[in-house]
Amino acid sequence: MAIERVRQYFDSLGMGGRVLEFSQSSATVELAAQAVGCAPERIAKTLSFDLPQGPVLIVIAGDGKIDNGKYKQKFHSKAKMIPAQDVEEKIGHGIGGVCPFGIKDGVTVYLDESLRRFETVFPACGSSNSAIELTIPELEKYSGSREWVDVCKGWQPFNQPEEEQ
Repeated sequence: MAIERVRQYFDSLGMGGRVLEFSQSSATVELAAQAVGCAPERIAKTLSFDLPQGPVLIVIAGDGKIDNGKYKQKFHSKAKMIPAQDVEEKIGHGIGGVCPFGIKDGVTVYLDESLRRFETVFPACGSSNSAIELTIPELEKYSGSREWVDVCKGWQPFNQPEEEQ
């Protein structure tokens, strides 16, 4: 079971006790936000795409959406999500529990800039009723991400105070 792989991964880091399991589904951003008790944008949703060089995961904020132009500029390919029926085979986790932990070899992970505005976020842990709260540096470290990317739209950074004139 995918959640067991993720739990073992975090156990090996001394963090297994931080994996949360819920009695209700956390398979969507809205359900996950209700389950953990946070704003939906703090849910770190993990999207799976097929690229010519292999499958990739992009972890984005709950209020983000893939911007096709930015995606194509970064990856030199049209954004093509992995079909739902193929996600578990290619990534190692099924829809609703996809996360960047305990994934199959050869899957590349990217983190989107939309996440950097938060102190902590909640990615799934391999099942449709799990999550873990991680700081952004922890997410960066434990996800094994290749790099930060800017491929989303629909979110706005926190308002910065205007400079005094």
